[in-house]
Amino acid sequence: MQKIELVVFDMAGTVVNENNVVYKTLQKAINRYGYEIDLDFVLEHGAGKEKHQAIKDILVAADFDEIDERSEVIFEVFKKFLKETYDSLEVTSFEGVEELLSEIWDTDIKIALNTGYNEETAKKLLLKMDWKKGLHYDVLITADDVENGRPHPDMILMAMTKLGVTDPFKVLKVGDSIIDIEEGKNANCGLTVGVTTGAHTREQLLSANPDHVFDSLYQLWPLLKG
Repeated sequence: MQKIELVVFDMAGTVVNENNVVYKTLQKAINRYGYEIDLDFVLEHGAGKEKHQAIKDILVAADFDEIDERSEVIFEVFKKFLKETYDSLEVTSFEGVEELLSEIWDTDIKIALNTGYNEETAKKLLLKMDWKKGLHYDVLITADDVENGRPHPDMILMAMTKLGVTDPFKVLKVGDSIIDIEEGKNANCGLTVGVTTGAHTREQLLSANPDHVFDSLYQLWPLLKG
């Protein structure tokens, strides 16, 4: 197996357990405008994406009209709802995640976090979990940092540049949604891994043809240590 130099972890649903609150909030904001979208539909069409784009894609998939105009309004409502929710939300990591990061930290493998959240939201999550750069991760890349969100590879490529990793074949991308796997493949990552703790089921993740699908992120450790 190839030597891995960098692991790129998605945040919510992969390392951060926030009980799909972002997508529940997306659903709430969309349905505020008279729609009747269920959570499974939101997860299917919006998981892992920059959140304004997620709203657009959900509305398109539901065959609604005036997408651009309506998505702008819904996005502003979503941000208001999310701030109110996150102010009181308790956020944790999934079982075994901090142990995994500690194991990786004792190697020469770099750790990147990337997310379809904006920087403010991502940093609020990390603050709630008391995660610190240089202790739990090497670099954070958010939707604010790149021109093109997932499934484009921009966030992974930026993480590689910041951490001095030049060969994408030595990068492993792991996430809880189909679009995470697509992002990794578009970046030519040597390994792509799905985890069933978040947005998508095992069957949905397998449809993107990852190299592995795990039920717990800690199952990644034997793969990394070879």
